[in-house]
Amino acid sequence: MDSAEYLATIDSLCALDLTAGHGESGAVVAGPGYRAVELMVSHGLPTGDASGRIPTAEDFHALKDHLAQRLNERWGEQQPPWGTVTLGVRLDRGEEIPEPWATVSVLVDELHLWHVDHADRWVALGVADREENDEVRLLTVVTHIDPP
Repeated sequence: MDSAEYLATIDSLCALDLTAGHGESGAVVAGPGYRAVELMVSHGLPTGDASGRIPTAEDFHALKDHLAQRLNERWGEQQPPWGTVTLGVRLDRGEEIPEPWATVSVLVDELHLWHVDHADRWVALGVADREENDEVRLLTVVTHIDPP
């Protein structure tokens, strides 16, 4: 896929009826009011091999930043990158964090985040690269649920 196809995927998610609670292919988490979808996944990274993982993660972050720039052109400047570490701390304390934000906070350290007024949706982009034994994933989240 190229960036135009990723943007088209985000557009289709923004147009989707999010009231249904079913998942779809590529969904990391889906439910009433939200979808978190993998736009791109590294396949076959050797576990524990930083020499392959680090450049791959850097490439995913560069693509995320490129897409963020394109979305800024479309929807206006994004909010400052939103760190999710605090959400993890709140989860550890037993606080209830609504989906999709609870799951995303476990996967991603930082999100680019926009409120798309015409669609009354939040759109987020992030790279899931925390777990050394897991694939690197570029994720997008589309939801009408406000971030906590």
